[in-house]
Amino acid sequence: MIGTIVNTATIIAGAVIGSYLKRGIKPQYQQALFNAMGLCSLALGFNAFCQNMPKSNYPVLFIVSLALGSLIGFMLKLDERFKRLVDRKKKKDGSVPLSEGLSTGILLYCIGTFSMVGPVLSALYGDNTYLYTNATLDLITSAVLATTYGIGMVWAAPVLFCWQGMFYLIAKLSADAITDDIRTELCIVGGILIAASGLSILKIKDCKTINMLPAFLVIIVFFLVKSLLGL
Repeated sequence: MIGTIVNTATIIAGAVIGSYLKRGIKPQYQQALFNAMGLCSLALGFNAFCQNMPKSNYPVLFIVSLALGSLIGFMLKLDERFKRLVDRKKKKDGSVPLSEGLSTGILLYCIGTFSMVGPVLSALYGDNTYLYTNATLDLITSAVLATTYGIGMVWAAPVLFCWQGMFYLIAKLSADAITDDIRTELCIVGGILIAASGLSILKIKDCKTINMLPAFLVIIVFFLVKSLLGL
């Protein structure tokens, strides 16, 4: 778990550094960083989708997952509750809503080969190379996001720890539980959600990304049922 611990610590460190630097950045420059984060999210999201879609053995699964996941999220009002929880101070000081930064940061940190394969390699072989590489990238990303959204970005760290910890634990219990197909489908949906976050940041379209998160659960349930039925 040392690799995941290091990765988590770098997100916290990046958030602290970025929030400190934010004090010396003028509002117009913060807006420039804000726009840059939106464009980067679009690019990374499309890249994740385009890289993994050709590998998919279930080309319709991401559509079904997003449709069902969005309906579940809408009925549970996940986006509304999440924004209400983290954006309490926005009405008072008019600052940029933290919910946008957190949802984008969590997706960027958690969705990707390094963040999903890294814990598996760590659990099976004690190899933390992927996790240390991911930690370096997340340090920079966290710092940049914190220059726009502030110290509240540290709350993405425990989410990453739980996410990677889940993959680590599953790999420890069963080396064959996390297949390439599962990782591919999670990355496809994750790429779409990262791009959707980019649209929200750029004020093009509020896709209510948080409502779509149950799509990941739909994918897990699909493969679980498939395994139980022996298909």
